[in-house]
Amino acid sequence: MGQKMRFAAVAGLVLVLSACITTTDSVFTEKADPEVALERRVELARKYIGEGNWDNAKRNLKLAYDIDPDNAEVHEAFALVYQSTGEFEMAEDSYRTAIRLDRKFSRARNNYATFLYSQQRYDEAAEQLEFVVQDTLYKARPRAFVNLGLCRLQLFDSMAAEEAFRRALTMDRTNSIALLELAQLRFDAGDFRTAEQYYGTYRAIVRQQSARGLWLGIRLAREAGDRDAEGSYALALSNLYPESPEYEAYQRNP
Repeated sequence: MGQKMRFAAVAGLVLVLSACITTTDSVFTEKADPEVALERRVELARKYIGEGNWDNAKRNLKLAYDIDPDNAEVHEAFALVYQSTGEFEMAEDSYRTAIRLDRKFSRARNNYATFLYSQQRYDEAAEQLEFVVQDTLYKARPRAFVNLGLCRLQLFDSMAAEEAFRRALTMDRTNSIALLELAQLRFDAGDFRTAEQYYGTYRAIVRQQSARGLWLGIRLAREAGDRDAEGSYALALSNLYPESPEYEAYQRNP
């Protein structure tokens, strides 16, 4: 499979948002306890970001900014809003401000890397992620390693990408992105046995394979001479993803 189709099928880096917040937009105590009010405003804004409610998110962030204009989390949340609404210059300014205010803010760096990746600035994204993966206390560190691997793929550094995906799996053995990427990398290297092992684990943990997964399964089945598996994957690919580049590739190479 060509590099263009391979990378087009990758969804991109993973943004890290907080879990859903149940805080209601009602009683805040800015005067009595500014710190608590600031935290609640940011939490509520992130809830609205998760819902795609940009106006309410910005309204709460403005109130949080008024309490503390030098709060890194406020600027990072503003960046998420601006990124989502296509105001890219403002998004980048907000990400840079958040990182300047707190250089150890790993979530902001990861999300900034996501932004840079979407702008096809892969080397800059990788630079941010190199910093993030060194933070051993960062809860989303496995995702950061996956994101770093995806950046390295775009920079045509397969060996470094494979290393990043392996690191991700040492921390999260069920990471489907890392498993599929490693299976593809091993397939491309002609190591079909290892590719099959990674693919088998990927297949076992996902509810429904992606088009990339099914196309890789078809080619692995061909290498193994397993006609039944090949036919099963081909049928699933045609039924689930008839408009996909992978199905087009299969039709060209039936």
